[in-house]
Amino acid sequence: MYGFIIPYPLPVSTAKVDKLAPSFYGKMKAMVMNMEKQNNQLPTTTEIQKSVALFKTFGDATRYQILSLLYQNSRTVSEITAVMDVSQSAISHQLKTLRQAGLVIGNRDGKFIKYTLADEHIFEIFELVKAHVQE
Repeated sequence: MYGFIIPYPLPVSTAKVDKLAPSFYGKMKAMVMNMEKQNNQLPTTTEIQKSVALFKTFGDATRYQILSLLYQNSRTVSEITAVMDVSQSAISHQLKTLRQAGLVIGNRDGKFIKYTLADEHIFEIFELVKAHVQE
């Protein structure tokens, strides 16, 4: 359909969903109220550019698979390469793109760098995507 590949169901704990749901719906209510105040104004050019860039970053199948693995737990380039049928240099290149987009951070662990999702917003996005594709 849109080229997203989810290699297997993402693990979702009920506790995590219960924790995120009130936060999400509270944010959505605030957004709706804010939109009503703005009288249907469009986002600023900067907001549009940042949003489009974010969706483009998610729109690549390899990057989405990497994000999916990091959603589960932190991993090194070698660990990601072992799961995916992609070269180590390609994984490193995609991680650079994800870091530049602010979706992934790397933390040194001895001589290796462990990559993880940058913040809870990325986890929330995965929860929402999973719920949406299962409808």
